[in-house]
Amino acid sequence: MSIRLHITAEGQTEERFVRNTLAPYLGEQTVWADARCLLTGRDKRAGILHRGGFRRQRPYDTVRKDICSWMKEDRQSDVRFTTMLDLYALPNDFPGYSGAQRETDPYCRVAVLEAALAADINGELNDTRFIPYVQLHEFEALILAEPQQLDWEFLEHDDPIRRLVDMVAREGGNPELIDDGATTAPSKRIIAEIPEYAGNKATSGPLVADRIGMPILLERCRHFAQWVDELLRLGK
Repeated sequence: MSIRLHITAEGQTEERFVRNTLAPYLGEQTVWADARCLLTGRDKRAGILHRGGFRRQRPYDTVRKDICSWMKEDRQSDVRFTTMLDLYALPNDFPGYSGAQRETDPYCRVAVLEAALAADINGELNDTRFIPYVQLHEFEALILAEPQQLDWEFLEHDDPIRRLVDMVAREGGNPELIDDGATTAPSKRIIAEIPEYAGNKATSGPLVADRIGMPILLERCRHFAQWVDELLRLGK
């Protein structure tokens, strides 16, 4: 069975990762994925929509309307919808937010959020085509699955990259469990060692993740792997 999959990505980093790495992998099972960034604003006078980057000060309702709008635009039975949103710094009006905060296990926390998001989106439209996904804890966890590959984008950074490798090992070797603190989230840890990443994450991040490759990402990022497996099953 051939399925079209529309992915609402948090920002340009996630959108490029989907297009360059995830979509070709899913296509092997006839799941044809595309992506677009979250709506961040509109110029009503010019009729222009602005996309790219999840503005944390925006209420969840903005996200909800954007996802629901796409689902209304494409009502075909061969279409499914999903998200790639970071757990890090989610707005506090996100579905299930208060319940998730009571969970100490990050995997339980994200499960609460995803269940609430699915109930909200599918319930609003009386639809069942939406599959939620919230990334633990942000996109850069995928890069920390194998930080050594950062050397393809950031030459002569052997010591900083080695420190990132050691940091992941100290955290138990699971990049998805690296926390979401304001200075200790995955992206913040990379930037602390490689400051140039801050201005290049939308281009360098997807390239490094692609260099790591789907097999390693799936092996070392359990929640990410569960999502991808669910998407692959759509084509079977």
